[in-house]
Amino acid sequence: MEQLFSSIANLGFPIVISVYLLVRIEGKLNELTVSINELSKAISAIK
Repeated sequence: MEQLFSSIANLGFPIVISVYLLVRIEGKLNELTVSINELSKAISAIK
């Protein structure tokens, strides 16, 4: 039983951290996409 808890602790922690980081990165990627689109429009307006 103790080995089962140890396995869950060793595998669960990296999974939780990975999911957390993926959720954070997704938000940043969306913001980056919007910024790139705005930059594209600004460059097109200059030409």
